[in-house]
Amino acid sequence: MSHNKYSVLLPTYNERENLPIITWLLARMFVENNIDWEIVIIDDGSPDGTQEVAKQLQEVYKDRIQLRPRAGKLGLGTAYVHGLQFATGNYIIIMDADFSHHPKFIPEMIRLQAQYDYDIVSGTRYQTGGGVYGWDLKRKLVSRGANYLASLLLRPNASDLTGSFRLYKRDCLTQLIQATVAKGYVFQMEMIVRARQFNYSVGQVPITFVDRVYGESKMGVSEIVQYAQGVWRLFVTL
Repeated sequence: MSHNKYSVLLPTYNERENLPIITWLLARMFVENNIDWEIVIIDDGSPDGTQEVAKQLQEVYKDRIQLRPRAGKLGLGTAYVHGLQFATGNYIIIMDADFSHHPKFIPEMIRLQAQYDYDIVSGTRYQTGGGVYGWDLKRKLVSRGANYLASLLLRPNASDLTGSFRLYKRDCLTQLIQATVAKGYVFQMEMIVRARQFNYSVGQVPITFVDRVYGESKMGVSEIVQYAQGVWRLFVTL
């Protein structure tokens, strides 16, 4: 692992309470496992002071933390495009900043990737050992339904299409981003579907997804509609 470097792309919007803790958890995990690392924080003009917190973290962790802000909320997909420009690692990890994705799963993702030379390793809620905590029945049904719809129509050979906890080879992520049309929440699903289009190999690690501790979910009706439209677009074009 020592000759590889892992860049975590961490999009944020109003995450001032979460950011210091997720950063500490990531730093501890990387150090304990002797993994070279950095965190690239892509903040979309948070009004709650997230960027000020990020600057304080830079003072603590020095060059392990990059702050690459943007002017406003420009979408999740474009946040990864923006962050990738500045990442220096040959492997890229994407995850949420709100504790939905615990860093404790990252060493297993790295181990699995190294063992089988996967292009992508995806954290999955929908394999044995994975799960979701803190969601009501309605949200669980929406998530399951979204994954079932895309799996039925697109056959991507992955069990969690809407998840955003993944490890990519840098070149693989670069090509997928260039090919992906969607820029919102549909982005994650389209990325994993296009991975099949380009014959990229995908490994999976069961994860437990926990609903955010602080702040409010950014998922709404418009994102659900966009997702359904995105599935149909891919079905008729791929």
